Amino acid sequence: MTQPSRSTPFAAIVLGAVALLGFPSAHAQEQVLNLYSARHYQTDEALYSNFTRSTGIKINRVDTDDAALIQRLKTEGAASPADVVLMVDAARLWRAETDGMFLPIKSRVLEQRIPATLRGKDDGNGSQWFGFSTRARVVVYNKIKVKAQDVDTYEKLADAANKGRFCSRSGSHPYNLSLFGAYLEHAGPANTENWLKGLVANMARDPKGGDTDQIKAVASGECSVALSNTYYIARLMRSNKPDDRQVMEQVGVIFPNQQSWGTHVNVAGGAVARHAKNRAAAISFLEYLASDEAQRYFADGNNEYPSATGVKTANPALEALGSFKQELIPISVVGQNTVKVQQMLDRVGYK
Repeated sequence: MTQPSRSTPFAAIVLGAVALLGFPSAHAQEQVLNLYSARHYQTDEALYSNFTRSTGIKINRVDTDDAALIQRLKTEGAASPADVVLMVDAARLWRAETDGMFLPIKSRVLEQRIPATLRGKDDGNGSQWFGFSTRARVVVYNKIKVKAQDVDTYEKLADAANKGRFCSRSGSHPYNLSLFGAYLEHAGPANTENWLKGLVANMARDPKGGDTDQIKAVASGECSVALSNTYYIARLMRSNKPDDRQVMEQVGVIFPNQQSWGTHVNVAGGAVARHAKNRAAAISFLEYLASDEAQRYFADGNNEYPSATGVKTANPALEALGSFKQELIPISVVGQNTVKVQQMLDRVGYK
């Protein structure tokens, strides 16, 4: 199918309606976009309603987690009604890309707005996915029990000085897999496996819970240091609950490796589904997600960093966390490394 001209206004895209599996039937002239999303953030509702208001394109949505989303796409095959797929992790995006779930696209808007390191593979026909927001994986530590200089790099978390201090969510959770995949790219296989072995040796307890649980465990003294994505921290900082505010008074936040390769960042991204029936609308939606308006929703609504070049936000928590040096390796490489990392986790006993 010929892709629309970049000058085509969103609202001018006229798409034929088809009977869609799992979606309500559409009127003959109704413009539709069928979205499969692993994003479960209430603030995203404004993104969808604003896109519909400005374009007249109705969004039909299926919400599920990333694994179920990929399985659904596989099961539906060519009959899938999905036009756009949204996912929230580099490893998951890479897996879906590897499984052939995405359609490569060329868009001057997306290529200008989204840095090359935050895009999927491009074999000459266009990138397979684009990152629309990022979150940094940082160190949180108990300010009473730990000195900041003892945990200011990822490497130091495995030092003997931090024995019995470290708590973690599952090593196999995609947020950790992506960090470990990035570490592998920087440090090589032998150093990475030794580092993971050191993390296991330093654990205060078996891995459990999510990132917010790790932050609260550090504040309570159950452990003294942990890893978290920044948007969990920003949520607690912006919370109106006194208990959340008290948690953040107990913990410090460090952007690791500022003197070396920089802090690891993960990505939430989107792609056109391989068998999209409404491709013009799908590309227009992805371009909208790269707009200043949408990028500010990611930042101000869900405490994520905008990925588009030059976008400024008014999020007080992100501003308070400050600027930082981030790693520059391609996110797609991080995803590729996660298979090797999982094997290392199994060998060292990182549950």
